[in-house]
Amino acid sequence: MTGSSPDLPSLPSLRTLTGADVLRHIEGNRPECLEVVRRGYLTHERGDSTNPHSAFLRFPHRPTSRIISLPAYLGGEFEVAGIKWIASFPDNPTTRGIPRASATLVLNDTETGYPFVCMESSIVSATRTAASALLGAEALSGGRSARRVGVIGTGLIAGHVWKFLRDLDWKVGGFRLFDRDRSHAERFGRMLAEQGAEDVVVTDDVRDAFADCDLVVLTTVAGEPHIHDPGLLAHAPVVLHLSLRDLAPEMVLAAQNITDDVDHAVRENTSLHLAEKRTGNRDFINGTIAGVLNGDVAVDHDRPVIFSPFGLGVLDLAVGKWVHDRAVADGDGHDISDFFGEAVR
Repeated sequence: MTGSSPDLPSLPSLRTLTGADVLRHIEGNRPECLEVVRRGYLTHERGDSTNPHSAFLRFPHRPTSRIISLPAYLGGEFEVAGIKWIASFPDNPTTRGIPRASATLVLNDTETGYPFVCMESSIVSATRTAASALLGAEALSGGRSARRVGVIGTGLIAGHVWKFLRDLDWKVGGFRLFDRDRSHAERFGRMLAEQGAEDVVVTDDVRDAFADCDLVVLTTVAGEPHIHDPGLLAHAPVVLHLSLRDLAPEMVLAAQNITDDVDHAVRENTSLHLAEKRTGNRDFINGTIAGVLNGDVAVDHDRPVIFSPFGLGVLDLAVGKWVHDRAVADGDGHDISDFFGEAVR
């Protein structure tokens, strides 16, 4: 006899969410997203998570390209497992006219192990990166204001950082923008001005993005340090080192250093890893951002502080689960009821 037995339980369905679906639930809800990231960090800090090291798939014929897998489990209010599979091909914009990064996020039910959603995740990834950056900026500076913000690298991530600054009502007196491609910085500057930013200046000298800026954001694709002068930190700024490899060890060693997970951040030749290689220890790392949030790590506001978040998979799960739950409530996405089907039995 062919066909399935009516006595067999039905298999789970799989929902798909496009980039447009994901963005629909992030736009206008960034303050809530920031709180989701905060709670994700604190859940991880309590040890209610599993966050293995990311795996880097590299190509011998494409040394600048890579695909990274970030598996994770996040418990507490989230209770979800999953994996982000994110590709970075820096030549895409110039040779193919498409974005550098592409990503998918699969979330799994922790009771059955079955995946219940597959979503476009470059937006999730950029959003959780920007949210963690602004969460760090607020915790390390003590508020939501900056006399001037320096931005080094004016691509996609910088744009998401700006959207959080805007939607969280940060008071910013001005911007100094640097990009190795000046046209990118000019385009970014026009966007800032059109959306109400004041005193937006594009500079050809990366040092100007530090000078008189009390918040500095690094969002480049640099593979090795290109900023070496510790004197740039003399005025004690908060530096959001999101791209992880811009700063030479002497810069790192001249500042207080906060990350999100020490074991994750001190590897793969990040600036923190290079500083460890130079000193032979990790004593220059003051603690984690969750430690700052819960009061276990104190910050000296008279000294520069560098926040170098590695980008934990648990944050992708937190934001992805939040987006999924909102999408289900609104009936968004496409539910594939027969994705697994009888063939898997």
